[in-house]
Amino acid sequence: MFEASVEAGVLQLVKRDTDWLSTGWDGGFERADAAYNVSVPEGWSRTDLGIYVAERRDQAGFDLSGPALLTGVDLQHARGARLDSVVAYATAGVSNPAALPQEPSSSPARDADVDDRADEPDGVGTVNIVLGTTRALDDAGLANLLAVAVEAKTATLLAVTGFPGTTTDAVVAGCDPNGDPAQFTGSATPVGAAARACVREAVRASLASRYEHRELPSSVADAEYGVVTDRRAEVFSP
Repeated sequence: MFEASVEAGVLQLVKRDTDWLSTGWDGGFERADAAYNVSVPEGWSRTDLGIYVAERRDQAGFDLSGPALLTGVDLQHARGARLDSVVAYATAGVSNPAALPQEPSSSPARDADVDDRADEPDGVGTVNIVLGTTRALDDAGLANLLAVAVEAKTATLLAVTGFPGTTTDAVVAGCDPNGDPAQFTGSATPVGAAARACVREAVRASLASRYEHRELPSSVADAEYGVVTDRRAEVFSP
């Protein structure tokens, strides 16, 4: 199974020769022995992300390379969940929510400078998920597993916070190419169902930890940062 450890603000999830797919910085498909979630300090502004991640791995004593996510959430709030062939670890903060009203107005609800803040690489909140399964998946199955994890994250956040996500959310999903093959990973499959449950429990537990002594923002206006997608797109037939 995948093994996790946390040192010096870095979470490492290890399984040798794992196929990973990351939506984070320098993401995509990669075969590596580990994946990481790295907590960055308040006010962090580094742009040499590859060098920074390598420095943080070295400081933590981790010598394996692999995809990495960055988060503004302290890793004391990281939580994991395991079910059957799947394990997931989450860090969850919503100080930069991304709201998606279903009855938008015809113009942006907030100034354009909000969009500039959303592009900051550190993310003052962020919901990051690092997930792995011991089943062997092809590229399509791994991509779909990542989509299932995002769906579970979104459903959980909506239920707990009222927001579907933040401006800087990211996911890394991994599978064991030498494991028992699984052709499909949708919500009704054993792998997909386990992933949904693990993501739900990990995200809820991380939120409960981070917001044990602070209030969740009730709206984008109440949050430190955030965006509202409050414009309508043109609808037409193909």
